Amino acid sequence: MTLAGPLSSDRYFPVLKGKVALVTGAGSGIGRAGAMAMARHGAQVVVTDLDADKAAQVVKALKSEGLSAASAALDVTDDKAVAAEIDKTVKTYGQIDVLHSHAGYQIEGNLEQVPLDGMDMSWKLNVRSHFIAARAVVGHMRTQGGGSVIITSSNSGVQYDREMIAYATTKHAVVAMTRQMAADYAKDNIRFNSLCPGFIDTPFNAGFETQMGGRDKLERYVAKTIPMGRWGTTDEMADSILFLASDMSTFMTGHALVIDGGECI
Repeated sequence: MTLAGPLSSDRYFPVLKGKVALVTGAGSGIGRAGAMAMARHGAQVVVTDLDADKAAQVVKALKSEGLSAASAALDVTDDKAVAAEIDKTVKTYGQIDVLHSHAGYQIEGNLEQVPLDGMDMSWKLNVRSHFIAARAVVGHMRTQGGGSVIITSSNSGVQYDREMIAYATTKHAVVAMTRQMAADYAKDNIRFNSLCPGFIDTPFNAGFETQMGGRDKLERYVAKTIPMGRWGTTDEMADSILFLASDMSTFMTGHALVIDGGECI
């Protein structure tokens, strides 16, 4: 039975009751699904996205289910804005128990094809933005006695994609960075784990779709290459986010949690 589905008496488990969570890149796709799942399972969630309207729509959907959440526009490349939003969350709710730093960027191409600004943006969004968010939250979590930081990488962070050099390089880097932070802050009861999705059917796959020559070819690739023969769903990702965010994973830190239907094997 999945935990992440719509709120109902037989599916609701308040595994995050009393917790406060902030999610970046939560206006759509995996970020949205994770934010909604955490709210449905007890957390007060702050939904942030570069697109303020998308973030607000997530909150509207949650409020229609009788749940409380807040939204904010957030550009994760703005260091001061990221720190200010985290500080505001703590000031408003008295704590921050979960940070899911999810926002990211994908550009296709090999060494000769990726433009320099594409590589720079990959580092800025896929590595540096997570560093800044984690740096801003860790002091609060240490003061309150712990917390869970989830940083979205990719199964491209544990394997290598053909002609996706900027994406694979930065996703490997964020796995290494997350493990280093896990080692440094385990003594403070702050857990750092990487979320490593495979092919989940969201608009984020546009780069792979372009690289492969269209949606039809990408569909065939997924059916042929993924051992389970299908896309993953955002609800399946949300269940993994709940696991990493909650006390179900209290002895897990420094882990790259791969959810990819077996692609990386």
